[in-house]
Amino acid sequence: MQTKLFIGGEFVDGLAGGTIPVFNPYSGEIICEIAEARAEDVDRAVTAAKAAQFAWGRADAADRGNLLLKLADAIDAHADELIELEALDTGHPVRDARKLDVPRTSRCFRYFGGMADKFEGFVPPVYPGFLNYVQREPVGVVGQIVPWNFPLMFTSWKMAPALAAGNAIVIKPSELTPLSTLRIAELMRDVGFPAGVVNVVPGYGHTAGARIAEHPEISKVAFTGSTATGRRIVQASAGNLKKVQLELGGKGPNIVFGDANVRAAIGGSAFAIFHNQGQACIAGSRLILHKSIADEFLDGFTKFARSIKLGDPLDPTTEMGPLTSKQHQERVLHFSQVAKDQGGEILTGGKQPDRDDLAKGYFVEPTIVRAKPTDRVSQEEVFGPFVTVTTFEDDEEALAIANGVQYGLGSGLWTANLTRAHKFARDIRAGMVWVNCYKVVHPGSPFGGVGESGYGREMGFEVMREYTQPKSVWINFDSKMPPHYDR
Repeated sequence: MQTKLFIGGEFVDGLAGGTIPVFNPYSGEIICEIAEARAEDVDRAVTAAKAAQFAWGRADAADRGNLLLKLADAIDAHADELIELEALDTGHPVRDARKLDVPRTSRCFRYFGGMADKFEGFVPPVYPGFLNYVQREPVGVVGQIVPWNFPLMFTSWKMAPALAAGNAIVIKPSELTPLSTLRIAELMRDVGFPAGVVNVVPGYGHTAGARIAEHPEISKVAFTGSTATGRRIVQASAGNLKKVQLELGGKGPNIVFGDANVRAAIGGSAFAIFHNQGQACIAGSRLILHKSIADEFLDGFTKFARSIKLGDPLDPTTEMGPLTSKQHQERVLHFSQVAKDQGGEILTGGKQPDRDDLAKGYFVEPTIVRAKPTDRVSQEEVFGPFVTVTTFEDDEEALAIANGVQYGLGSGLWTANLTRAHKFARDIRAGMVWVNCYKVVHPGSPFGGVGESGYGREMGFEVMREYTQPKSVWINFDSKMPPHYDR
């Protein structure tokens, strides 16, 4: 595994010589020590990116796309290695990394590889005698900050469109989970990406991340992470008024109506909250159940949660691994006490599993809590295998509960009523709505939220607009200048 910074096409140590331990969340043991990027390392990464960006941005777009396609092929060829690396570093079960993380990563690079030479400008109709065309240009040097919950997948979400659009990148993976991003950098070098186009600087948020946010020669910052950190990035970006794209927290409502297919809703809702140990901004963390099916649903859902197999992420039969860090495990467990203090009822879970083979890992049992919509656990993002349950009597009440938080990222509803589905899709305050499914994503569909879930979009044509800026060009080919300029 690669453990150094990647700057200017080479793997190098940090200038200060510091290192960061990377832990295995299943065993609690140190996997390796990685080089720590600090502000001065970000500066030299920006210098390398700036030197490379001019040629990269003016290269044949098809050539940029072909390199992204080659990278996608290399990811597929090294899939087993990336699956194991992601499981060791994050706690993702290998079954999930094989089915979702790695395929989504290569698909994203492949999609934007095809997009590179197909993102067009346009010619608006203007005055007679003038031709006006609008072309899309790369922003320049882009700073990107990737979270620890899906490091491999989010690396592709950040890198692929930015590179397709002709930008150079300085990307900071989380200090908790840097290994798969560094391996992607190594594959990029191997398939022929020019030196300096991509630079990887793992480090702490208050040093490397802060420098990216404030750097005067970075033209845009794209961040995925907490709402609190997003606010600080906005403040730091004011120095040179750089563009900012934020994908922040969520508290997804997942509404099950009386006419829903209860069995399908149970399985889909379990995936919505328990996949990746609930460490997902789009998790369906608020179950909102119609009273007519609440008892039936909860009986089946609770049994489902208790049946989920916790274990070693490298075991292909494991369905849920550990949380990614000890600190986060403690935070999630704390919310169980918060729920009790406010009168909530823990239906299952809420504690570390009592098993010797899991004792060293950062595990939390799948947790279901009956709570009021105004309770802290119903309002704040827990970011773990922790779901609150409340009931409703009519559609108006369900919508009010769904929209009763400051977040607006993902949301879901389970119903056989097509009219209701479209009305709720219109009225739920969220960037994404899933009907009779949850957490379905694709590189062609925009991903992002409103309110405290941030602004801007990942994926699709929308993200290509995020990584480019329009330039309007006017050509006078058959028009006299206005009379007041005549001599």
